[in-house]
Amino acid sequence: MNILAIESSCDETAAAVVRDGRTVLSNCVSSQIEMHTIYGGVVPEIASRKHVEAVTGLADQALSQAGLTQSQLDALAVTYAPGLIGAVLVGVNFAKGAALALDLPLIPVHHVRGHIAANYLTHPDLEPPFVCLCVSGGTTAIVDVRSYTEMEVLGSTRDDAAGECFDKVARVLGIGYPGGAPMDRLSDGGNDNRYELPRAHVAGHDLDMSFSGLKTASLNLIHNTQQKGEALDLPSFAASFGRAVSESLVPRVMEAARQKGYGQVAVAGGVAANRRIRADLQMACAHSGDRLYLPELKYCGDNAAMIGCQGYYEYLAGRRAGLELNAYATRSIALG
Repeated sequence: MNILAIESSCDETAAAVVRDGRTVLSNCVSSQIEMHTIYGGVVPEIASRKHVEAVTGLADQALSQAGLTQSQLDALAVTYAPGLIGAVLVGVNFAKGAALALDLPLIPVHHVRGHIAANYLTHPDLEPPFVCLCVSGGTTAIVDVRSYTEMEVLGSTRDDAAGECFDKVARVLGIGYPGGAPMDRLSDGGNDNRYELPRAHVAGHDLDMSFSGLKTASLNLIHNTQQKGEALDLPSFAASFGRAVSESLVPRVMEAARQKGYGQVAVAGGVAANRRIRADLQMACAHSGDRLYLPELKYCGDNAAMIGCQGYYEYLAGRRAGLELNAYATRSIALG
């Protein structure tokens, strides 16, 4: 089954062709990062307009690289939520139009489910159930993946996402946007014990997280050193910050894994590329005996291959449930 997938939830337009949920025939991404960097973050109106400019050509490119024609497609999949609503609507409306024109099924895919599915592309042997840490600029959650389409959030952030904290701190430091990769590189050679930064605990909800305190403490530390005319040890600060984030995430996902007892732990999302978090998870899983699944770096960020992968399993579940998977039946998916 060949699925053309579209992703446009934030600042990257993406199109891919995925066969039978596991084989990536093409994976094309048009990034807007350079454009938004001058603003220190994504400008929704600009992002939406750039998606409009890119999506048609990118879909054609994905088909060409896959060596397929439109007549060889079996369905379309598209991110319907969450994301910047204007950006999401561009992808959804393009996919609806294409599905109507080609008379093909249209499969709505939740963006975070797509990130989880990225692990299936990297690890063909991975099958549910498993516990997955979903961590990105907009989402931080621990998910019980019971099946390909049945999932439950076990714990999540009460305020800021971990990736948002990386972005905001990197912006104040002036080291680039998005902040995860620059902060990761900056930490090289740093002393992660140099600066004491908070790790929040949500009373009565051991799997929930909070990062607003870490963000505030980090920004205050940066501003205070500037006001006093003192030099901030940047590598050590970045290393201390990365340690604080990791020590907020890793123990909780390992506790969730212990509670569920599946023996499998996965990570998903842009922050899954962070070297400290990956290393700490590898150490924790080696100690617990759980098998760890990490997505390839190219599948950590926003991409359409992960949407096509999850779309395949949503399609199968929809067929079993007797759902209508067409552009008419899903005319309001961007608002759901």
